[in-house]
Amino acid sequence: MADKRVLLIVGGGVAAYKALELVRLLRRAGVRVTPALTAAGARFVTPLALAALAEEEARTDLFAPADEARMGHIALTRAADVVVVAPATADLMAKAAAGLADDLATACLLATDKPVLMAPAMNVRMWGHAATGRNRTRLAADGVAFIGPDEGEMACGEFGAGRMAEPEAICAAALSMLAGAPGAAAPLAGRGVLVTAGPTFEPIDPVRGLTNRSSGRQGYALAGALARLGAQVTLVSGPTALASPPGVRRVEVETACEMLEACRAVLPVDAAVCLAAVSDWRAESPAGAKLKKRPGRPPALKLVQNPDILAALATTGPRRPRLVVGFAAETEDLEANARAKLEAKGCDLIVGNDVSRPGVLGGTENEVVLVGRNGALERWPRASKEEVAERLAQWIAGALA
Repeated sequence: MADKRVLLIVGGGVAAYKALELVRLLRRAGVRVTPALTAAGARFVTPLALAALAEEEARTDLFAPADEARMGHIALTRAADVVVVAPATADLMAKAAAGLADDLATACLLATDKPVLMAPAMNVRMWGHAATGRNRTRLAADGVAFIGPDEGEMACGEFGAGRMAEPEAICAAALSMLAGAPGAAAPLAGRGVLVTAGPTFEPIDPVRGLTNRSSGRQGYALAGALARLGAQVTLVSGPTALASPPGVRRVEVETACEMLEACRAVLPVDAAVCLAAVSDWRAESPAGAKLKKRPGRPPALKLVQNPDILAALATTGPRRPRLVVGFAAETEDLEANARAKLEAKGCDLIVGNDVSRPGVLGGTENEVVLVGRNGALERWPRASKEEVAERLAQWIAGALA
C-alpha cells in the first residue's frame, strides 16, 4: 500500500471527529492521505489536526490561487487511487447525486474517475427521508460504494440508523478498494462467488408464513466486500429491505426451495458462502385462502423438512465450489454446535455466531468463531457486521489464493 493514496473528504457533521482516527489507521497501513474539508467540516475538525496526522496539507478552498493556478482540484482527484467521504452528510450526498460542484469537495467528486466510498452520517429521520433514499440509489447506480450507516445513539439524543461506521470498518473497506485499484492486483479478480443472505419465507396461507428475524445485513456486507476484492458475486437473497451492494448481481427468492434452485443455477463458482437463515420446515400444503380464526379450534399445521442448501452445495460432485462456507446461528454451545454442523454438512468452514447476544440477530454487530476442517479455531472480537465482512472477505481471498 506504500504507493497508494486516498483523498479523504470530510463533511460537516459531529462524526467528523472520527476522520482523525481514520487518517491514523490509513497511515498505519502505509497509505498516503490527502485531506479535503468542506466549510462545514472545518467547523467540526480543524485542517491543522488532519494535516498533522496525514502529514499532508489539508485542502479547504476551491479558489485557492496557488492551487487552482494548476487546477488543483483536478490534480487531487488524479493523484488519488480511492476517494473516501467520511462523514458523507445528507447535504453532501444530495450535491453529489445532483452533480453540483460549488466547493472543493463536490468539485473533486464530480471530477474524479476513481472509486468512491461514502460513509453516511446524519440524523435517523434524515437518513430515512425519501430524498436521501433517492440520492443514495442514484449514487449507487453511478458506482459509489457505501459503508454504513450503523444503528445506535446519536449526538442529538435519538436512536436509529444514521451513525457513521466506525473508522476501523471504513479503513478496511478503503483498503479492499485500494487492493482492486489500478496498479494493484485484485485478489479475487476472475473468481465467481455465490452468497446467500436474508431470511426465507414459507407460506402457510396467502397472508401468513414461517420466517425469522434475520436482516440479511451480514450477507449483504460480505457480498459487497467480496465484490470490492474483484469477485464476480451473485447474491441469492430472501426478502429484505436492503439495497444491493454495488457491483453485485442479486437474485431474489422467497422460499427455501426457490433459494436452492437459484443457487444451483449459479454453479459453477469458486466459492459459496451460505449466510441465509433458511427455514428448516415448511407447511406441507399451504392453504389457498386465508385461514379463519375459529375460537377454540386453532388450525393444525403439518410441517415437512426443507432442503439443506449448505449440504447440497457441499456435495454437488464435480460442480462443488472449491470453498464452501456456512454460518451457524446458535444460542448455546457455540463451538460444539459449529463443529457438529461442519461435519454434518461436509463444508470447509463454519462461521459460528451466538445470536442470543443483544444486537446480533437483526442488529448491526457480530462476534464470530471460525471452525475449519483441520480443527483450527479462530475467535474474532465483536465488531460491526461490515468489519466482520471485510475480514471474512480477506480470509476467503487467502483461502482461494
